[in-house]
Amino acid sequence: MNFGLDRLLSDDALRGQLKGRRVALLAHPASVTKDLGHAVDALAACPEIELTAAFGPQHGMKGDLQDNMMESPDYRDPVHGFPVFSLYGEVRRPKDEWMETFDVVLIDLQDLGCRIYTYVTTLLYVLEAAAKHGKSVWVLDRPNPAGRPVEGQTLKPGWESFVGAGPMPMRHGMTMGELGLWFIDRFRLDVDYRVVEMQGWAPEAGPGFGWPLGERAWVNPSPNAPNLSMARCYAGTVMLEGATLSEGRGTTRPLELFGAPDIDARAVIAEMQALAPEWLGGCVLRDMWFEPTFHKHVGKLCSGVQIHVDHPGYDHAAFRPWRVQALGFKAIRRLYPDYDLWRDFPYEYAFGKLPIDVINGGPGLREWVDDAAAGPGDLDAATRPDEAAWEEARRAFLLY
Repeated sequence: MNFGLDRLLSDDALRGQLKGRRVALLAHPASVTKDLGHAVDALAACPEIELTAAFGPQHGMKGDLQDNMMESPDYRDPVHGFPVFSLYGEVRRPKDEWMETFDVVLIDLQDLGCRIYTYVTTLLYVLEAAAKHGKSVWVLDRPNPAGRPVEGQTLKPGWESFVGAGPMPMRHGMTMGELGLWFIDRFRLDVDYRVVEMQGWAPEAGPGFGWPLGERAWVNPSPNAPNLSMARCYAGTVMLEGATLSEGRGTTRPLELFGAPDIDARAVIAEMQALAPEWLGGCVLRDMWFEPTFHKHVGKLCSGVQIHVDHPGYDHAAFRPWRVQALGFKAIRRLYPDYDLWRDFPYEYAFGKLPIDVINGGPGLREWVDDAAAGPGDLDAATRPDEAAWEEARRAFLLY
């Protein structure tokens, strides 16, 4: 199969449409060709393309910064000499003067298929700036490695943030190119936009179900996104960033597990299975031990739960990561009613709100966890209408 970048590089007619235009590139470490050359170098080698600027999203063009609210500086590309502007530094929206350095921006970002992954919001901000300044936007499309399934509650009005660009559920099931189409329609943007579509993407086909296993190498799109298993789990485990539990940062399996020194993971799994066994389809939960080398509970032995989604019995259609992690929280609340579960700190520049609520686009998930009388059926009843509505809303924008 070919990603959007591969198509652009191999199609003379496509590249010809960029001749005589100043081109910018929004990219990160996973913006690579099928032979693992970076998009910056591959595009700079094309005689038709004049690269005049580049942009780096959260974690930077180099992907070197680990955590939230660690900002990247602007710099000049040491090989090609053009400026590289940071969209996760002094600002998160492009400055007006930056928009004057190009005519068309190519966006080549590997996404994880989750609303909270900030590349989604960066896409919206660039589209809005392009509409304001009369610039063209091309998305060089890439797979959604989490595939097509939809899960989670819709972001509520007033909860928009850098991890919540618009009213979509946690697991949106779209590619970046498709999301651009939805943003333009939703926010009524007048912008010259095109998607350089993939060839041969089969999101319903196993064993990858969104990621072309055996055809393409995985390159981390951010420092703690090391493999396909993480991408599958992320729409649930990302909620751990708002909890005192470790999400496995500082281990070799970040965002595939959760735990802490003061819980009994075996008891947590048993409680999850007793509460809502129907929410645990497709995956296998295994109790284990880990000691983070940095971040939460650094240097402490933690009892943990690993969510396995790479075993022979993995069922992509049945796996619901948001519900699995919600159930993990609920089990801990039931086993340890007074557990200090929710962190309170500025999360992604959303001040004065609990991170767990910012992550979920509203307080509903946290309130369900903390309500002793609320059961799995209550969360399902509040969530299923949102999921059904998104399935319908996105239909007109699906390209594959």
